Amino acid sequence: MSGVGPYAPGMGVVTFRRLTRADFPRLAEWLAEPHVSRWWNHEFTPEALERDFGSTVDGDEPSEDHIVLLDGRPIGLIQSSRYEDYPGYEAELAAVLPVPDHAVSIDYLIGDPTLTGRGVGPAMIAAFASHIWRTNPDATCIIVPVSSANRASWRALQRAGFRTVARGDLKPNNPTDDPSHEILKLDRPPPRAERPRS
Repeated sequence: MSGVGPYAPGMGVVTFRRLTRADFPRLAEWLAEPHVSRWWNHEFTPEALERDFGSTVDGDEPSEDHIVLLDGRPIGLIQSSRYEDYPGYEAELAAVLPVPDHAVSIDYLIGDPTLTGRGVGPAMIAAFASHIWRTNPDATCIIVPVSSANRASWRALQRAGFRTVARGDLKPNNPTDDPSHEILKLDRPPPRAERPRS
């Protein structure tokens, strides 16, 4: 497991593991939850899950899907991908904000509705950012466009240390939404200076 990090005093530890096909039934349940389907707008049939997540599970897609665990219990999904691996998406964002080389994007959901609004989102985002810095040594920053209407999501990013760097129109996940997006960014932290030896 990776990305270990406490998310709130006395409430548990967040870890991650790679998504497997054994997770698909649980992922389908999460995608069907109203608080998830509102923003993800994703099909959750077995065929759709295989189509959209199977290649990542097999390592054929240049992205990563992780199950989020709270004290070992699966509670959500978090994804990462490099913009350079998805030129169309990079070009769309570049029309609003310059995309630095080796920039990464993430997407995420908390499947358990009882855990929303309790600080889990910011904690798992911050822990996953640390995971990205460790496992992607050339990643320069993480840039995440979020629907302006999805205040809970972009506020979670802000609480995890991201800053809003732009606002612009991008294709929404849900076609009923306005195209306005908040674009948030987290830069790779500077390396820690080594203490001088005495």
